[in-house]
Amino acid sequence: MKYLIIYAHPNLASFNHAILETISEELKKSNKDFEVRDLYEIGFNPVLSTEDLAAIQNGAVSHDIKIEQDYIRTSDTLIFIFPIWWSSMPAMLKGYIDRVFSLKFAYDITADGLIGLLKGKKVFIVSTTGASKEDYDKIGAFKMMNQSMDMAIFQSSGMEVIGHKYFSSVPNVSDQDRKQMLEELRLLVRDKVLG
Repeated sequence: MKYLIIYAHPNLASFNHAILETISEELKKSNKDFEVRDLYEIGFNPVLSTEDLAAIQNGAVSHDIKIEQDYIRTSDTLIFIFPIWWSSMPAMLKGYIDRVFSLKFAYDITADGLIGLLKGKKVFIVSTTGASKEDYDKIGAFKMMNQSMDMAIFQSSGMEVIGHKYFSSVPNVSDQDRKQMLEELRLLVRDKVLG
């Protein structure tokens, strides 16, 4: 069983980074084989270019995309860690999805419609929000995000979403609250990801 963590936050002092460290610790404790792809650290280019589109239409991909696809191809479980900005994932991660989850890799279009090509892989997602759970519940944001991300991206690619944990109001809670969130995360990882 191999795990791939795809991490998208530019600040090493962020709560997202504490989430990355917590999940990495749990995987290490269980002697799991895993890789971390920190999109900011590796300088991933999130811009889908004309050249990218032309290559994909010709059945090829650029070298940097192939590297990321190979990481996904050889992994059984993908773990995405990112903040929610404007009710969605950061542009860095959306660009990663646009470029890496390409036609003939993540999905294909047949006479019967769209089919996911990443069957057998699992996805666990951890996101932080600045707004409160109550504020997001009022506008139906969690449902919308689950549909636009979990279902429209990951499930459409054939993967099984085993969980999407949102930690709300992160900038506005106490350090003790954040410690409790990380303890909750440890239990979730043991149950959903390692269980």
